[in-house]
Amino acid sequence: MNTEMRTAESVTPSHPDKICDQISDAILDACLVDDPNARTAIEVLGGHGLITICGELTTTSYVNMRDIATRVYRDLGYSEQIGVTINVVEQSPEIAGGVDREGAGDQGIMVGYATNETSESLPLELILARKLTKAMGHRDGKAQVTVEDGKVVKILTSVCEHCDIDDKNLEETIKSEILPHLHESIDDINSVWLRNPNGRWTIGGFTADTGLTGRKLAVDNYGPNIPLGGGCFSGKDATKVDRSGAYMARRIAVDYLKKKGAREVYVHLAYAIGIAEPVMATVDIDGIQEKVEGYDLRPKAIIERLDLRKPQFEKTAMHGHFGNGFTWDA
Repeated sequence: MNTEMRTAESVTPSHPDKICDQISDAILDACLVDDPNARTAIEVLGGHGLITICGELTTTSYVNMRDIATRVYRDLGYSEQIGVTINVVEQSPEIAGGVDREGAGDQGIMVGYATNETSESLPLELILARKLTKAMGHRDGKAQVTVEDGKVVKILTSVCEHCDIDDKNLEETIKSEILPHLHESIDDINSVWLRNPNGRWTIGGFTADTGLTGRKLAVDNYGPNIPLGGGCFSGKDATKVDRSGAYMARRIAVDYLKKKGAREVYVHLAYAIGIAEPVMATVDIDGIQEKVEGYDLRPKAIIERLDLRKPQFEKTAMHGHFGNGFTWDA
């Protein structure tokens, strides 16, 4: 008898990589408050007492990136001193020229996905792992869930004790969210729950490790069992199709899932830099491929349809870009 096993992980917003994602998107949000047409490509590296902000920024707005980085760091539960260095320049005029003509800000391939497996239209293992990290609060942490034929067979949680060490929320989430999906062959959840398997963890965040914008692509998307397209999302304004195209691909996938009553849907979009129309737009509905029809897939049209000129992106960098009630999930 064939079985299907799948594993996905999630990390907390206080994980080093997610700190960097949120700083990148907080800078984007700050620009969009007064300049909806801001163009940003902000990368953040953090670790061992220092945050480095690098990239390109073209905006009429003034933003204090040092203050933003410090505020995000504090909001995530860290109180130690942190230095901030900045090396940001304007967008290349060659790239800007193509975007000014309403073309894509770069070439790229985007994958959208939707499944009827959960109410969030995401894979079960990813949703469950995400619920566990949400329960960890403002702590550096990770969760991993393995399912076999739609039933949980292994759970892994690693949580740093750098602040609140009360695991009550995590234990309650295990009972309310994991137990209903536990494989019928398992009598005791503790027999399959690995809790801090490397032992006690007290040093986390940038004190123990470095973080980098865009390093948690599978966590940001659909988990490791669904193909990824191109680059990361965080720090990029919506003229970059890495972001806007991926969001639109998700919206199309959800639309087709509902319209066709499908089990799962994959959408693939591909763009050339400086060209408005995609070079490819296909949808796979339960394994049958069609061309995407009825959508304006020019970057400008996507931005308008999904309302991507307003500040909203720091939140997307916390618990995944899909399945959290954003416009592109509708």
